[in-house]
Amino acid sequence: MRWLNLIVILVLVSAAAYVYKVKFDATQQIERVAKLRAEIGKERDAIAALRAQWAALDNPARIQGLAERHLALRPIAATQIDTFERLPERPAPEPGTSAPENDIGALIENSFAEFPTGSIPQAADAR
Repeated sequence: MRWLNLIVILVLVSAAAYVYKVKFDATQQIERVAKLRAEIGKERDAIAALRAQWAALDNPARIQGLAERHLALRPIAATQIDTFERLPERPAPEPGTSAPENDIGALIENSFAEFPTGSIPQAADAR
């Protein structure tokens, strides 16, 4: 009977130690979570301050003032703005030359000959 009592006491002591360890670990985790929440709050405050500073720096009135102070630009005159309908027509090609219909397309087409790719050329009879 004494051995049984001793074993039960040892089991109770070990169970109490285990419960204390679990409680201690939980307390540490709660403190860690509280620190992380405080850090998150500080970072959110910093982000809000940076966004407010960005809005102040991005203010069009401030940029206009800086442009007037540091750049030698003339104000836009109302006569400078016009519609596309009033643009002059494209000049006709000179006689004897054929103007390509698509200048960019012609540049792309001609550039393939200068810069070959790593692809295998097609055989003439495969076409």
